[in-house]
Amino acid sequence: TFINININKLLITLFRILLLARPDLNRESIIRTQARRTEIAIIFDASLYEAGGAAMIYHGMAEDDVKRIMQEPFTMIASDSGVRQIDESVPHPRGYGNNAHVLGHYVRELKLISLEDAIRKMTSLPAQTFGFRDRGLIREGFAADLVIFDENTIIDQATYDKPHQFPAGISYVIVNGAPVIDNSQLTNARPGIALRGPGRAVS
Repeated sequence: TFINININKLLITLFRILLLARPDLNRESIIRTQARRTEIAIIFDASLYEAGGAAMIYHGMAEDDVKRIMQEPFTMIASDSGVRQIDESVPHPRGYGNNAHVLGHYVRELKLISLEDAIRKMTSLPAQTFGFRDRGLIREGFAADLVIFDENTIIDQATYDKPHQFPAGISYVIVNGAPVIDNSQLTNARPGIALRGPGRAVS
């Protein structure tokens, strides 16, 4: 089963192909591969999803919009990236460097927002918005979820071509009081739990 699409319209925006079933097409863009339209068409074949699925990275946002929206007081900063297997496929680099990019680029380099406001947008604001009453602040009785970083060196290192790169400048990550990154090294601790909001049905 194929989906009929107009490739010429898709060329308006750059797409990057992430295809588990066809790793030879990973990192390609439709613009670079427009001469291989038959091969590109197969990524829309539903049968490929049974062999691992497909995804695309869309470069459709304007940087000026990102900067303007980031400065709004109600804007939260997070990533919708899923859990990744290291060195598998070519995912969006935000999965490794989203928050570090904000702290290093928009805060330190561009001075677009303050460090304090950026941290608020990443911690207490989303916790309050989604009703997590014991998270988002350093306060007695709250979950000890902490990231210890160097504000002078923190930066993302993941790129579109090499996305599996951890950010620089993070020394410790503590989840529920247990270190999961200790002196910039992963530990074997697994203290995380699923957070469920107040709307969850109680059985």
